[in-house]
Amino acid sequence: MTTYAITVVATDQPGIIARVAEALATEQLNLADSSMTVLHGQLAMTLICAGDTELERVRSAMNAAAGDDLIIHVHPVPDSGSAAVAGSPYLLTVHGADRLGIVAALTGVIANAGGNITDLSTHLAGELYALTAEVDLPADAELSEVRTEVDAAAARLGVDAWLQPVEQDEL
Repeated sequence: MTTYAITVVATDQPGIIARVAEALATEQLNLADSSMTVLHGQLAMTLICAGDTELERVRSAMNAAAGDDLIIHVHPVPDSGSAAVAGSPYLLTVHGADRLGIVAALTGVIANAGGNITDLSTHLAGELYALTAEVDLPADAELSEVRTEVDAAAARLGVDAWLQPVEQDEL
């Protein structure tokens, strides 16, 4: 069994997800994880699929599904075993006037603490900028120090930021 990461970018229109999913199903690839969104009219999706289909056959199927309007990239994912749990999940939220460097500064604080960002979204509505990030902090991270650094970065940028624990849901 081989695992593939497939990315798709295109101008959004009805039927793209169905088209790609049908091609995957035809090639006997199981869709394990996916993330799909539309940003400024552009569809962006990442799919993790697994099956016994050879790489070149998967690429050929995706090229056929792409037609003239989709950009699709396929690459195999090395088997790295199960991912290690880094520690505890947190939610980082940032709101304020749009400023250059908000994402760089706040994600830099998380990285410096050894944290891993597992999901990030940003939105600009007029002059208001919002960032939401799901973060895993290592068990040995000093939460008070991380919060102090988040607060300092937010103050330098003139935005408000919060780092709060997330209750884990079982799937």
